[in-house]
Amino acid sequence: MSAFFLKKEFLTIILLIGLSLILLFPFFHYGFPPSHDGEYHVIRGYQFYKTLQDGNFYPRWFADLNKGYGTPLMNYFYPLPYYVMSLFHFAGFNFINSFKLEMIFATIIGTVFFFLWTRIFWGNIGGFVSAVVYTFSPYHIVDLYIRGALGEVLALAVFPGLLWTLTELIKNKKTNFLVPSALLLSLLIFANNILAVIFFPFAFLYSAVLIMTSPGRRKTLSYLLTVVLLGLGFSAIFWIPAIFERGYTRGLLTYNVYEHFPQLYQLLIPSWGSGFSNGNLANEISFQIGVVNIFAVFISIFVLLKLIKKNSKEAIYMLFFIASFFLVLFLMLNYSYPFWKFIPFSNYFQFPWRFLSLEIVISAFLIGSIIRIWSRKLVLAGVMVFLTIILTIGYITPPYYWEREDSYYFSRSNFMDSTSSPGFNTLWFNEDLKRTKERVVIKDGRGEIFNKNIKSTRYNFTVKSQTPVLVKVNTAYFPGWNVYVDGKLKQVKEENGLFSFRVPNGTHNVLVEFEDTSIRKLANILSLIFFAVMIFVLFKNLNFVKIRR
Repeated sequence: MSAFFLKKEFLTIILLIGLSLILLFPFFHYGFPPSHDGEYHVIRGYQFYKTLQDGNFYPRWFADLNKGYGTPLMNYFYPLPYYVMSLFHFAGFNFINSFKLEMIFATIIGTVFFFLWTRIFWGNIGGFVSAVVYTFSPYHIVDLYIRGALGEVLALAVFPGLLWTLTELIKNKKTNFLVPSALLLSLLIFANNILAVIFFPFAFLYSAVLIMTSPGRRKTLSYLLTVVLLGLGFSAIFWIPAIFERGYTRGLLTYNVYEHFPQLYQLLIPSWGSGFSNGNLANEISFQIGVVNIFAVFISIFVLLKLIKKNSKEAIYMLFFIASFFLVLFLMLNYSYPFWKFIPFSNYFQFPWRFLSLEIVISAFLIGSIIRIWSRKLVLAGVMVFLTIILTIGYITPPYYWEREDSYYFSRSNFMDSTSSPGFNTLWFNEDLKRTKERVVIKDGRGEIFNKNIKSTRYNFTVKSQTPVLVKVNTAYFPGWNVYVDGKLKQVKEENGLFSFRVPNGTHNVLVEFEDTSIRKLANILSLIFFAVMIFVLFKNLNFVKIRR
């Protein structure tokens, strides 16, 4: 019997993947569909891979951007999308196709995870419909084809996986899901830090509801706290420097969150456009929640009443999700303005409509409950899947394709002269500086530089001079850049956003290297420690499961 259900679930997953390919078909077309952020991700992917090649396991510095002066972009921006892009590029794909493949990969993974999660509550048919509604939700399509939001699409793939593993761990007491839960929490943070901050409180409250409705509350609470500790600890390499070194940069707060509240009608009425938030109303991006999604929420209220009459435990889950939907809806509207004042780091959310990413999770979960209680499940499931696809399929056609190669982006100053994030730069950098060919030059004194070996974060060269000289490094000043002359640390001086140092007369070997500050070293050590703990806990749990069997 178990083999039958396993086969049934496998076939359901294959069907889900097939349906998701309808949504993803434009990514198989030759060329690059235009989007708000797609080109930025191609450039970042290229720089990330190049930095990895130069021996930096965790890239923080992009050397070729910012007119060739470099930028610490990855000290503050999520790295997971670019690790995945690097894997695709290493496999032989160019960076444009690596971007497209990652969009495809993430969407399929998210669809499968959503099914594995929701089938626990609503069965295979209900879970199937929930996964389809989630995948074809308008905001998901906005992220794919309008915004080109690679990090958000990846986070939307990881988050259902986290909810699935937490459910198996807490509700079904499967301790072998403890480490996968912690790992997925880390990957969520690495995928997109803003969505991680949105998703984390919901996941924690969801877990609390599971704990309240499950026996052995003290033990399951300890599971949850362990997941949080391991997940935050392993991802410390990213979030600790991003928080504690944010004062070294400007431009992290490019948008004012209070200027981007959508109107209620924009959330409820179907619309489509390719513009930016609060721009031309006739062409701005769609903020709609989705027709089927809204239907699911309101019909699920009647399902809730029915479950309450039956005194079903599932009524508590339904109540939590319905209440969460309306709370999140409130937070997206300008009526919630006073409450945003009390949300920590509220401006880092940039746009209140980012909470649509949570609304599509909630509403897609709820539609499974309708299928679960309906007598003719297959008929209703077919109708819901058909409506979901037919109401959104018109959104997935890009207006055109750019027939470009990678070199188009890496050879043009309008792309490479920026930091790949509008407004972002180091605190000291002078924007009026012009691009220069030489990475190191002698600014004062008589001498020459030879034997240069220049990599992304490491410059080796020899200085030969008749007098003491001042060497100028045409790299943006930022904490972590250190200079060693004949192996001895030298003091550097910041000047006009760059830095320089003095070398005595004679012949000297010089190393200029981007190293970790104390904060970054602490973060690195914490991540290594918690990774080791995760490996230990994983093997311990696996051995425990084997012994029980």
